[in-house]
Amino acid sequence: MTKEDILALVPQQPPFRFIDEILELNEDRIVASYTFREDESFYAGHFPGNPITPGVILLETMAQTGVVAFGIYLASLQMTLAEIQQTLTVFTEAEVEFSGMVKPGDKVTIRASKVYFRRLKLKAKAEIVNQLGEVVCSGAIAGIGVKQS
Repeated sequence: MTKEDILALVPQQPPFRFIDEILELNEDRIVASYTFREDESFYAGHFPGNPITPGVILLETMAQTGVVAFGIYLASLQMTLAEIQQTLTVFTEAEVEFSGMVKPGDKVTIRASKVYFRRLKLKAKAEIVNQLGEVVCSGAIAGIGVKQS
């Protein structure tokens, strides 16, 4: 599958998809990018007059890239497209440290590398880097693919 095929299979859709483009993808790692639009709805209340991207949204951004998109790709190496379409990747755990801020208009790069992938469970080390090359958050994230009923 191509990077574009994988992105098309990510179930999160705008305005709640935080991946614009998958830049690199192989069995060991994924790299993607996203630009936080100045009109994202959460900026209105976080924080008025001094908006910053909520940490939970940064965590979601890492999970969409490092668990969902990466997990779909890794599953595609073992499963058919029909099986993948019947599987939902759910986020299961995270241990993340925040070390910077993301402001409206910032473009970030999300990187994740596989710790393990077995029985559709993926654990990855992930980080988000801002356009200045500074790490704004990093940690370990995990998820599992479950059959939809």
